[in-house]
Amino acid sequence: MEANDVNIMVGDPATFGILTVSDRASSGEYEDLGGPAIIGFFEEAIASKWNHHYHVVPDDRIVIAEKLKEMCDDLSCDVVVTTGGTGPASRDVTPDATASVCDKILPGFGEQMRNISLNYVPTAILSRQIGGVRGKSLIFNLPGQPKSIRETIDEIWKAVPYCVDLLGGPYIDMNDTVCNSFRPKSARRR
Repeated sequence: MEANDVNIMVGDPATFGILTVSDRASSGEYEDLGGPAIIGFFEEAIASKWNHHYHVVPDDRIVIAEKLKEMCDDLSCDVVVTTGGTGPASRDVTPDATASVCDKILPGFGEQMRNISLNYVPTAILSRQIGGVRGKSLIFNLPGQPKSIRETIDEIWKAVPYCVDLLGGPYIDMNDTVCNSFRPKSARRR
């Protein structure tokens, strides 16, 4: 478990789930770089206390869905971030698994992630990334490459703390020099 102690707010720590989806990384064929890139963002950007659960699974829709349900229902993750498996190839099933476990889809996540990526590569239109809610957990799919993860999460995360507020989760305080998240004035605690 990791925690960042800069500018700590009183309250329960946020719990994050990081799920890397990759046949080769899950079999040990190569080292996962996506999950650690997400954790690196959390270490830099989150000022309040937090902890995490990190897993690597194969590109299998049932396995992904079960792990997402576990992270939301059993581990009480406030936010679950996946990486990998979002393209058009036959083994890319992360968005399908995500949609199958969500109570609500939040289309703006996928729209904005593709919009961000289009600034870097024309193939961003091939991505099927989505975001949604399961119970009190926010789930969203990031690309698989560390550079793309960082380009995307730096922007997407600006809306995440307030979404967690709306879902009844803990207050997530940010290091504004890394990621200046948005909350209406009435929802700010500092």
